[in-house]
Amino acid sequence: MDIKQIQDLIKFVSKSGVNEVSIEEQDFKITIKTNQEPTYVTATVPAVAPVAAAPVAQAAAPAPVATPAAPAASNDANLITVKSPMIGTFYRSAGPGKPSFVNIGDDINTGSVLCIIEAMKLFNEIESEVSGKIVKILVEDAQPVEYDQPLFLVEPK
Repeated sequence: MDIKQIQDLIKFVSKSGVNEVSIEEQDFKITIKTNQEPTYVTATVPAVAPVAAAPVAQAAAPAPVATPAAPAASNDANLITVKSPMIGTFYRSAGPGKPSFVNIGDDINTGSVLCIIEAMKLFNEIESEVSGKIVKILVEDAQPVEYDQPLFLVEPK
């Protein structure tokens, strides 16, 4: 596959609603995943001379921003749940031995970096869309997270 075919495949995946596409040939393998809800579609791509799959990582979309969800149930009715905008690995800090972006009790503002989610070798900073105080961190460091999984509980200002 050449870079044009890979770019066309990425466009197809994003427009079609397909959640994941994998193509495997003798010395070539490419997998493209999206953050969309899965829809099942089968497509055939003609075989072409193999190339390295490295350009795919560079063509990924920019980091999405965490969206505040509906308030949590029962006694946490006044709290806002910040959910994961993608599938990946959750990190509380920029690297091993570095301070956490946020801790319980920290005040945050709109645009504050809350965590990093690594997806397909890309590290995406997740920013807050609300101002408030971190009440609870619902995910452990270096734990895999799913799309729309609750990450933080925030008490809004």
